[in-house]
Amino acid sequence: MLDVVVIGAGQAGLSAAYYLARHGLVPETDFVVLDANPAPGGAWLHRWPSLTLGAAHAVHDLPGMKLPRSDPDEPAAAVVSRYYESYEKAFGLPVHRPVKVLAVRTLVADSAMLFPEDDAGLPADIAGPPLVVETNRGSYETRLVINATGTWDKPYWPYYPGKDVFAGRQLHTHDFRSVTELAGQRVVVVGGGTSAVQFLLQLSESGVETAWTTRRPPEFASREFDPNWGRDVERQVNERTAAGLPPLSVVGVTGLPLTQQYQNGIAAGTLVSRGPLQRLTASGAVFEDGTTFDADVVLWATGFRAALDHLAPLKLREPGGGIVMDGVKVAREPRLLMVGYGASASTLGASRAGRAAALAALDRLSVSV
Repeated sequence: MLDVVVIGAGQAGLSAAYYLARHGLVPETDFVVLDANPAPGGAWLHRWPSLTLGAAHAVHDLPGMKLPRSDPDEPAAAVVSRYYESYEKAFGLPVHRPVKVLAVRTLVADSAMLFPEDDAGLPADIAGPPLVVETNRGSYETRLVINATGTWDKPYWPYYPGKDVFAGRQLHTHDFRSVTELAGQRVVVVGGGTSAVQFLLQLSESGVETAWTTRRPPEFASREFDPNWGRDVERQVNERTAAGLPPLSVVGVTGLPLTQQYQNGIAAGTLVSRGPLQRLTASGAVFEDGTTFDADVVLWATGFRAALDHLAPLKLREPGGGIVMDGVKVAREPRLLMVGYGASASTLGASRAGRAAALAALDRLSVSV
């Protein structure tokens, strides 16, 4: 039986694996890392090719190895994939991929009798039946799970009246590849986050006519994004998860950085919201103020939700729809630690969350740190 199964090999998952190994757990013997992707890179692997490293939000360093100096004009997906692959090799962190986790559940109680010696010396809250991680390539029995699946596999498509009658194309950030495929079309961009802003700027530069719609006026922040700011953001996001409420997006707390590029976009009228979307028609969008925009495409830059369907058998949800968290610890399930949920869903806190999860796992396993 394994001590830990890490699900996900993005920033948080690799950070957790690094600290597990650093404190004495042996990869493949004491813990394994499972990843659904076909190659290293986590969610970055799926970013659209036109998103270059220079245009992307900061790619944060993994623990123990800085991101090598790279060409800012190279696609961010390629840079990060190469970096993560080097990282896995440098620290001897073999990742099982592609492995899709189907479910995490408690092993049936009777089978726990087969492992009576495994409980010796373990804290009472993780003694007893282990967890079983069921995948498309077999099952793993483990004392603990660190879930680091993030959000990329759960794109959020909000409902608006008329969505089913719009005659044009609808696509989500998850499926966007290049502005060239939208050349010569009129595009409504829905969403108030960084992806929406980046799409608008790229589309405008390519001569595509756009309209931007947001539920609330865009919040551009001129505050310096320093460590104190980061801790304040995490505190605000964590307040909701501690109360069992669904987490807000990090950008919902941070606002958008008022860079010179964004200032130029505002001055040009590209980054000026038309206000809330009221409904779609067969030919375009109707905004809350009654104005309209004929469109060929609706681009839903409406974010993602935590990809946690495989944890459903553990019955973690609270009546408010969220999961009660104490940092990375799940209140309802002491055998589960979770990163990529709440504040750690952003690259801002993912490495720290991975470290916290690894140390919490080691503590629960009574391993000296």
